[in-house]
This record gives sequence, C-alpha cells and structure tokens, in this order.
Amino acid sequence: MKRLTFLLLAFFALTAQRDPILVPEVSQHDIEVRQGFTGTELLLYGAILDPSGSRAASQYDIVVVLKGPTDAIRLREKQKVFGIWVNANNTAFRSAPSYFAVASSRPIDEIVDERTAAIYELGLKFMQLSPIGAIDPEEQTRFKAGLVDLRERQGLYQQDMQGVTISEGVLYQARIKLPSNVQTGRYTAETFAITKGRVIASATADVDVRKAGLEGLVAQYAQDYSLFYGLFAVFLSVFMGWLAGRLFSFI
Repeated sequence: MKRLTFLLLAFFALTAQRDPILVPEVSQHDIEVRQGFTGTELLLYGAILDPSGSRAASQYDIVVVLKGPTDAIRLREKQKVFGIWVNANNTAFRSAPSYFAVASSRPIDEIVDERTAAIYELGLKFMQLSPIGAIDPEEQTRFKAGLVDLRERQGLYQQDMQGVTISEGVLYQARIKLPSNVQTGRYTAETFAITKGRVIASATADVDVRKAGLEGLVAQYAQDYSLFYGLFAVFLSVFMGWLAGRLFSFI
C-alpha cells in the first residue's frame, strides 16, 4: 500500500512538472591524489527528462560548470623599473576558485545574454571574484584577466564551448580534465539546461579530491595535530643538520 501511494505521488508530481528534470552524474565521486598522480579526466553525464515525454534535449542547451574550493588570494602586478622587474600594484580577492572549468553545447554568447551568464558564472569571463576593499572596476578587470591567464596556462581554468555532446535527444556528456596540480577539497559540478536564453533547470553533483597513502597521512596529521607536527618538523631539521655535521667531520 505504501509503495502504491509513493508511485502515485511520483506520477502526479512528474505530470504536474512542466520544466525538464536534470539527472546528473559524474564518473568519479572520489579522486585520490597519491605520489605520482598525473591528473585524471572526469566524465560528467546525465539525462534530461521531459514530463511530456518529448525529447527534451533537442530543445535545450546544456552548460556544465565544475568549480573547486575557493581561497583568498593576493595578486601582484610586475612592472619594469630601470630594466628590473619589481612588484607594483596589488589587489586581494576574498574568494577565487582554485579550479574553474566550463563546457557547453554551444558558445555561451549564442545561448544566453551577458546578464544571465554573469548570474550563473557561465564562462571564465563571467567568473565572480570578491575583491577585498574598494577597487577601480578597470583595475579589477585587469587583475582578473591576469589571474585567468595564469591559471589557464597551469591547466586550472578551462573553457570548451563545444564540450557537451547530446545524444538520442535525452543523454548528455562532457569530459573535463583535472591536472596533477589540483587542490584537494570538494568540487561542485553544476549542470544547467537552458532554452530561449533562460535557465530552465539545474542540478549539482559533488566530487571529493583528497590525498591518499603516505601523503594523506602526513596531511591529516599536520591538520589534526599542527603543534606536534611543527615541533617534530623543527626537531627533524635540527637532527638532520647535526647528523650531517657529524658525518662530514669524519671526512
């Protein structure tokens, strides 16, 4: 009886739903970073279900945004003075994503306007940074462009405007690379279904990137017992220095 009631409620909820339903999934929910880790490739896939029974994907564009943990960051601008490069202007951002990747079924400017893209951060151009203190808009744009360029070269910021494929009018998939220098933490994959310039459905999936093996044990110990870890590091450095001195004294 309970099962029948549940099925009836699910049926009525589905038939009352007019907008499509996104069912997202990722190939790996847990990624272990061990010694010799060379990066990996995530497959983000799923289905677009239309309550009317039509092939929903043929009517919608799909955009996938994968974001890593955010950190406070200070950017410094280099300037050449008398032939020497020195630090000049600098600015700080409260929350800059350590990793940011976007894949879409078509170029973003063909899918939504700039206002909608900015709201949902659909592209590197529209990635939101929170500056600390007052900053001139032109200066903020210049520093942001510098950050994006730097992390694009590191493989940490990516953008593929043809990176989402839709098959059978229902299934979609995108492949996004995680380089070996990714930061550990929780990553969020957001999938958006868009039609006529409007986000009509969205869904999220999480991915945990964590250290494993000896590196994981050291990192966990350093985090949980920071005082003892620091004292041990100092002791080990002093001991190794003393041992090296003793060995060289016999040479």
